[in-house]
Amino acid sequence: MTHVVTDSCIRCKYTDCVDVCPVDCFREGPEFLVIDPDECIDCAVCIPECPVNAIYAEEDTPGGLQSFVEINQRLSKQWPSITKRKEPLPDAERWKDVSGKLAQTQA
Repeated sequence: MTHVVTDSCIRCKYTDCVDVCPVDCFREGPEFLVIDPDECIDCAVCIPECPVNAIYAEEDTPGGLQSFVEINQRLSKQWPSITKRKEPLPDAERWKDVSGKLAQTQA
């Protein structure tokens, strides 16, 4: 199994999770992060680090967010690795509690 970054990360891109990942499985896109399922070792140390609760174990991903399993798999092959924490997006505070953000991005 692997872990999955979901909708809550979009337009926020908090990277606290990146610093604790022992295998550097996060990939960075313009508006959010994804996890490379081929690199993730299912350690779960990233889950409590996410300030917007965007990360789930694949088997625990809520039904309405299941499309993110495929999104993480697909985009992780296109986006570059991120290995160090960065500042969140400038308007992250405004977006952190908004749901349904996938429809507003080009994932």
